[in-house]
Amino acid sequence: MTGYIALLRGINVGGKNKIKMAELRESLTAIGLKNVRTYIQSGNILFQSNKQEKIIKEEIEYKIMQDYQLSIPVILRTSEEWEQIMKACPFSAEEITKAEADSTGESLYVAFFPSNPSKANLVSLRKFQNEKEKYHIQNKEIYLLFYDSIHNSKLANQLQKLDTQSTTRNWKTVNKLATMSKITK
Repeated sequence: MTGYIALLRGINVGGKNKIKMAELRESLTAIGLKNVRTYIQSGNILFQSNKQEKIIKEEIEYKIMQDYQLSIPVILRTSEEWEQIMKACPFSAEEITKAEADSTGESLYVAFFPSNPSKANLVSLRKFQNEKEKYHIQNKEIYLLFYDSIHNSKLANQLQKLDTQSTTRNWKTVNKLATMSKITK
């Protein structure tokens, strides 16, 4: 059985798209996912399944629509892919430490995409990178390092304008999901 991490985009943010995690775990168990667990309220789900990724994604999205009347994009990664995401962080410990010292909040983030954004759209990000906002593209992820704050970031705002939707998690959440994923194996 394969371990998965599903990231839901835009739930429980600013009082919108409310989904209780206990109810969501029950819903996803009802469609045959095994060992369903969630982490915090922002839509991080760990589970196991023998189904194909495309089918899992479609079933989760359909179940959320059926149970909550919400059209929520789901981004999936296997546990093995998640480990590679952790290992592939392009920023050095020194860069991260410096950004954390300068930042008013979290500094390191990963934006997850369901598929690779087009090269033309990714080129448009270049003009928003500067000494306070850096990014690195690796497969279906973009690693983001902020020396100030993601909340005022022009670079982060541009991600929403790309040709495919994404969802972003801070590095603490990425690490926690990696730890929880190892327990699921």
